[in-house]
Amino acid sequence: MTQWERLQQLDTVYSQRAFDLYNRDEFPMEVRHYLAHWIEGQDWERASRDSSQAAFLFQVLLENLDNQFSRFAQEKDSFLLQRNFRRYKQNFQKYQEEPYTLATIINWFLVKEREILNDAELAQQVQTLQVQPAAVELESQRQVEKSLKDLKTKVEVMEHSIRCLEEQQDEFDFKYQTHLMDSCTEEEKKMQVEGLQKMLNALDKCRRNFLSDISAMLDAADVLRSALIDEELVDWKRRQQKSCIGAPDDTSLEHLEKWFTQIIECMFQLQKFLQKLDELVGKMTYDNDPILVRKPPLKSRVDTLLTHLIKSSFVVETQPSMPQGRGPLVLRTNVQFSVKVRLLYKVSELNHVMKVTVSVNKFRKFNVLGTLSKALNMAESMNGGMVADFRHLTLKDQKVGGGGKGINDLSLSVTEELHRITFQTQFDYQGLSVPLETSSLPVVVVSNSSQQQSAWASVLWFNMLCSDPKNVKFFETSPAATWPQFGEMLSWQFLSCGKRGLDSDQLETLAIKLFGKQQSYDSCKISWTKFSKENLPDTNFTLWVWLDGILTLVKLYLSDLWSDGSIMGFVSKGKERLLLKKKQNGTFLLRFSESIKDGGITFSWVQYANDGTPSVQTVKPFTSTDLKQIALPDILCNFRIMVAENIPVNPLCYLYPNTPKDQAFGKYYSEKTGEENPYLKYLKTKLVFKSPMLSSSTTDDDMLNSILDSDSECTVPDAFPPTAPHISPSCLQHNFSESPLDIFADALSPDIDVNVTLHEFINSPDILNGINLRMLPEESDDFVLDSGLIQDLGYPNIPLTP
Repeated sequence: MTQWERLQQLDTVYSQRAFDLYNRDEFPMEVRHYLAHWIEGQDWERASRDSSQAAFLFQVLLENLDNQFSRFAQEKDSFLLQRNFRRYKQNFQKYQEEPYTLATIINWFLVKEREILNDAELAQQVQTLQVQPAAVELESQRQVEKSLKDLKTKVEVMEHSIRCLEEQQDEFDFKYQTHLMDSCTEEEKKMQVEGLQKMLNALDKCRRNFLSDISAMLDAADVLRSALIDEELVDWKRRQQKSCIGAPDDTSLEHLEKWFTQIIECMFQLQKFLQKLDELVGKMTYDNDPILVRKPPLKSRVDTLLTHLIKSSFVVETQPSMPQGRGPLVLRTNVQFSVKVRLLYKVSELNHVMKVTVSVNKFRKFNVLGTLSKALNMAESMNGGMVADFRHLTLKDQKVGGGGKGINDLSLSVTEELHRITFQTQFDYQGLSVPLETSSLPVVVVSNSSQQQSAWASVLWFNMLCSDPKNVKFFETSPAATWPQFGEMLSWQFLSCGKRGLDSDQLETLAIKLFGKQQSYDSCKISWTKFSKENLPDTNFTLWVWLDGILTLVKLYLSDLWSDGSIMGFVSKGKERLLLKKKQNGTFLLRFSESIKDGGITFSWVQYANDGTPSVQTVKPFTSTDLKQIALPDILCNFRIMVAENIPVNPLCYLYPNTPKDQAFGKYYSEKTGEENPYLKYLKTKLVFKSPMLSSSTTDDDMLNSILDSDSECTVPDAFPPTAPHISPSCLQHNFSESPLDIFADALSPDIDVNVTLHEFINSPDILNGINLRMLPEESDDFVLDSGLIQDLGYPNIPLTP
């Protein structure tokens, strides 16, 4: 498959980038399309540096254009392509003297195509949560694995060495006792003493070497401890923080649990070796015995390492969260939440032995209800790890003094107060006793659901900027976020809600909205106040409220459309017009409204006047109230405007850049008919959005059929001739019957009394009261809403009469 063919198979958002790339005159898309195989088979990078190679490719390119022109001449309906290819060849002639310039241009386009393909591949990996670990991460993990393997090998060698040392000492002791009991000559005794001295020297050397080996092992273990605790565990905790706010990071504890278990086992083995040395000293010692001097500090080092490792191995595996909450770390009083802790040292002897207790920091008074003590056990873990899963905890606010308000900075709101849930247990194993404690990430505790939106903003801000989970006073002096940090966090929110993050164009649109047009946004910063407290210009809501409304809309009603790239989402009005005015009649795009607090989505389309002047129309945004009643794909399918002779037509033909509407949204259309609707028992019907075609030229982006002034430089592309105003777009059907009564021909059962049934149907309080219904002809089976575009269903309860 060629690179060009791969580009054509990309999701809408990336195929759009490819179309935008070729929306220029340097290298026409049609040339790229019809000569794709030949173009990709040439070394344009070399030709850009080699004049002779560039000249050769230039001549071959012109020949290929001639050959393609000849093929078009033999085909029907290829007149425009013949004309275009003749013009393309004439345009390329200007590179006759500098063919390497054309080679540079073509190479640049191919490089940009590869960038789009790479971005699309990365986005696909993100969507499926298969983010490839960075090379640095893989290398660090390999280094840890290698160090652990070396450590375990050394422990095995030392186990053999301690046995040899014991045997060597037993042999010396036997010969020494024999020497004391033997009655022999002075000469023989002298020889025996010399032999014993050599054995003692050898034994002393072995003891010193063994102690040196333990010291070296502790040095290696300390390096490994630092890698595990100061790097790998810290990285995991940061990944967990980011995953709490939507990042697709791996938070599995499988590797850490294996590593901690292995190194702790090695340390306990060293502890046994030191105990064995105590036994050997108890049997035999001598002047300047190295064990007496060097063993105590070695034991202290082992105990310190073990203590540090075991304390660090007690972690919160799953952060506190409510079953139906806004997100992790947002808790509500009197509502149950769950949290899970894990000991990364797997040891079956401690199964159901260590009791974990729960408490909450004291500056705000809470009663913690539920099971406050659970044993670490292997039954609640899929892989047999040491886990305590608290599933039914509840916080109850103590109304003491100031109504439960904390004693922290009173300038902070309740949703800016951070609390830590603490877990404690006692580790007692093989003579080592260590108190263990770990805490959750800071949680925000609210008392009613209306506070969850602000609470989630606090959780996002803290976990985006702060890696210190103990900093519960973070919001007293909250730092600003850089645009790269902020943009990444926003992208995670859309990834969580709609399985696709924000692309570079969408992020740039948001950056321009916040900071204005900049060369680079890397140094731009946004404050906590601007994010969550100050209203956006000309609105009565904050940036976060606006974004959260859109996120909620995507999550509840638009996740499939957002995931497949059908929604452009964030695009400025100026760019929207620029994009659409260069496209064929009926091309439309979907974007989020900037003026609706709780989230709205609208669509705009381009249409051409009789003289070829393009105008962009925009409908009033749809909110959750609308989408709760009718899905957006059905709205797009059935949307109508009233044109000449009061005929309703659908002006939406192609999703930007050029995807046929039914191809883009057909799989989402509802197939339900009136027969399946209990409220529309007798008539086959469906709801259609319809509006009269206005002639006003008033520019109002938030109103239906607002006609935008055309820019003087905008012209209709040659390939898309204008459509006469009295003719509907070619993709629309407009063969309508003259009589609205034809609809009744086959719609009713012959056994039904038409007058009674129709009267009951129209006056039923359960159907669309207050809407003026006009029947479309028999072929369409549609209801048309003469009241205009539906924005909410709060119509007055006025019965209709036949």
